[in-house]
Amino acid sequence: MSTHNGFCPGPVSRRSFLEAGALSLGGLGLSDLLRLQALGKEAGKSARDKSVIFVWLPGGPPHMEMYDMKPDAPAEYRGIFSPVRTNVRGLDVCELLPRHTKCADKYTIIRSMHHEFADHGGGHKRFMTGRKPAEPTGFVNDAPAVTSYITRLLAGKTGGMPACIAGTDGGRMQIDTFCLGAAWLGSANTPFMVGGDPSSPDFKVQNLGLTPEMEARLDDRMHLMRSLDRLERNADQAGLMGAMDIFSQRAFEMLTSPQVRAAFDLTQESKRTRERYGMHAYGQRGLMARRLVEAGCRFVTMVWEHPGTKMPEGGTYNWDSHAVNAHIFDDCRWRLPYYDQAVTALIEDLYARGLDKDVLLVVTGEFGRTPRLNTQMGTQTKAAQPGRDHWPGAFSMLVSGGGMRTGQVVGATNSRGEHPIERPFTPNDLWATVYRHLGIDYEASFPDHSGRPMPILPFGEPIREILPAGA
Repeated sequence: MSTHNGFCPGPVSRRSFLEAGALSLGGLGLSDLLRLQALGKEAGKSARDKSVIFVWLPGGPPHMEMYDMKPDAPAEYRGIFSPVRTNVRGLDVCELLPRHTKCADKYTIIRSMHHEFADHGGGHKRFMTGRKPAEPTGFVNDAPAVTSYITRLLAGKTGGMPACIAGTDGGRMQIDTFCLGAAWLGSANTPFMVGGDPSSPDFKVQNLGLTPEMEARLDDRMHLMRSLDRLERNADQAGLMGAMDIFSQRAFEMLTSPQVRAAFDLTQESKRTRERYGMHAYGQRGLMARRLVEAGCRFVTMVWEHPGTKMPEGGTYNWDSHAVNAHIFDDCRWRLPYYDQAVTALIEDLYARGLDKDVLLVVTGEFGRTPRLNTQMGTQTKAAQPGRDHWPGAFSMLVSGGGMRTGQVVGATNSRGEHPIERPFTPNDLWATVYRHLGIDYEASFPDHSGRPMPILPFGEPIREILPAGA
């Protein structure tokens, strides 16, 4: 299994994106996105009113410090934290996740995920597309992301909401940052990107806020649209002018829709609810995800990198806890309490609001961390410190809701957390489960750039242990 012991920048840093400028929708305006979706949309299989919240932990969370602890392994493997019991016998988690212990009956931990791509780019592409990428590095997809198929098939069945929405840190909302490109399905089929920290008092969703100047001109703009020359439109044999008119209208409706704007407005939640999730980026993105699926969005990706709080000297920006990047134990002491609060609040809220049958929650990163610890000089601390490198050979995943069977551990790794020894799964098995939940036939095909029929998912089967009873 290949690892990386040198400096690893991981996905492009937040600062570099801020320096390049925060570009919403990869340069597309809202009306452009809607227009492209219409021009590229084909009829798909009808789906039930189901949705997914996908919490993405870029960099690779440490399975040995979270959900697959090995207290009997040698010291250079097991780390310093202890497992604690939950309310489900046999399901133990790290001592830094005390809130997990009270709701373990509402989630399942899968401990035997694996694939073969140890680079961040390759790992992201392998996970997000369900295909083995031609290039093991880089973040530009050579196959459509799962969100592209969902957008293609479920757009227009969302009550006016975008089919797929992704929330990221500010400056991180370019489509290729997390391998959300559509490849041969076309750029219409990408998520609506929302950047920024929703726990910040000045948080605002770009393309949905109306300035006073815009509000004053809306009536004039609509009058102008109605008065366009009909003959000129008829001369457009491709019909694109008509499509642009339709989607300018839809963009206008989205901009002024109380439902859409309210879905993003966290101030409509009580102070108690917001504080229960946590007034940090993880917590407020989790709360926003719940509001978005309630409003009709079918697939919400929430990227949890930096919690938005003061980082310790031994911490790192996201979950990429190489020894050169972070003191892994100091980073966990800082990061995991925020994660613990946000994940469990989301789980408990889905069940309390009766969403647990319709909303499937998945929490994962692109891979795990090396079971064996290593020590290197930290770039921030300038001191020798422990860390773990990339490890796609085994990693853990949390699944909740969706009518799935919960309160269990599925799969297992060997005594040192190195590789699966029971029920090995790949990301494709997760996606087969997700597609089944959404009512999408993942064996259906779409033509690639050369016209060859390409299946939505080339291989993989739903994870039978978690499927609803009787399914």
